[in-house]
Amino acid sequence: MQRRDFCLSTLAAALPAWSGAQGKPVRIIVPYAPGGPIDVTARALAERVKDSLGTVIIENRPGAGGNLGADLVAKAAPDGLTIGIAATATHAINPWLFAKMPYDASRDFAPITQMLRVPNVLVMNADTAQRLNIHTLADLVAYAKAHPAKLNFGSGGNGSAGHLAGEMFKRAAGVFAVHIPYNGGNPAQLALLSGQVDFNFDNLATAAPNIKAGKLKALAVTTGQRSSALPDIPTMSETLQGFEIDTWWGLVAPAATPRDVVQRLNKAFVAALQTPETQTRFGMLMAEPVGNTPEQFGAFMKKELARYESVVKASGARVD
Repeated sequence: MQRRDFCLSTLAAALPAWSGAQGKPVRIIVPYAPGGPIDVTARALAERVKDSLGTVIIENRPGAGGNLGADLVAKAAPDGLTIGIAATATHAINPWLFAKMPYDASRDFAPITQMLRVPNVLVMNADTAQRLNIHTLADLVAYAKAHPAKLNFGSGGNGSAGHLAGEMFKRAAGVFAVHIPYNGGNPAQLALLSGQVDFNFDNLATAAPNIKAGKLKALAVTTGQRSSALPDIPTMSETLQGFEIDTWWGLVAPAATPRDVVQRLNKAFVAALQTPETQTRFGMLMAEPVGNTPEQFGAFMKKELARYESVVKASGARVD
C-alpha cells in the first residue's frame, strides 16, 4: 500500500507539467542549421509522435559548435515542453574542446533516448588509392609507415569528428599524417575529390554516392559492426583491434524534468523510432535507429564523454 501511495504521489507531482501543456506544442531544439542529418531526423520524428504528444515543432539554434542550442535546453523550464538534441559534439567532444562551456554536459540534462548512430567511413580519393596501390586499410597503414609524413587527411575543422577520428587512427596504427582542416564537411569532401588531400573520415551518408560512383575508395567503416547499407566494407577494428568511433545523437530534457515526464517522452519517441516508416527514412541517410531507456542513454553519454577526453587532448585541438 505504501508503494502504491508513493507511485501516485510521484505521478501527481509530474502531472502539472503535462496538464499545463494542453494546447501547447513540444519544442525540440536542434543546435545546428536546418537541412543537415540531425535536423532531418528530428523533423521526421516530430511527425511520428503527433498522436502521442500533440504538435511538436523544431527550432534550429545553431552556433558555437552546437553549444548555443544545447545551453538553451539546459536552462529551459523542466516541464517537458522544451527538449533538445544531444550529439557527439555537444555532449562528448565540446566539453574538452572549449576552454569555457556554458553548461555541464554530465549534470544539466535528463536523458530521454538515443535516436540513432551514423557510421563514419575512411575514404580515399580513388585515383590516389590506385596510384599508391592502396586497396585495404592494411595497405594504407603499411604505406604510411614506409613513407612517414607523406600522407595528409582533411576534416571539417579542428576538433570535428573527422579530425578526431584521424587522430585516433594515427595513434592506433602508429603512423603520422598531416591534418588539413577545412571550414566544414563539404569543403573537406571537395578537397578529397579533387585530390588535394589523400584520405578523410567522412559521414557514410555523405560519402556513399561518391563511393558507389567510383570516385572514392572506401577502406573501412568506423563502427564496431559492418554497416547494413554497405556490408562489403570492413570495419576499422578488423585491422586495428578495438578501434570504434561513430556519430550519434539523441534527445535530452533539462535536468530537473520530472521522471514521469521523461518516461512519457521516452515511450513516445522510442515507439516512433521503431516504426517501419522511420527506419526506412533513416536508412536512406545510412543511419541506424537506436531507441533505448533514459538510463541506457545516460550511461552511454557518460562513457562517450570520458572516452573523448583523451582523444581531444591528444589531438591538441582547443577553442578558447
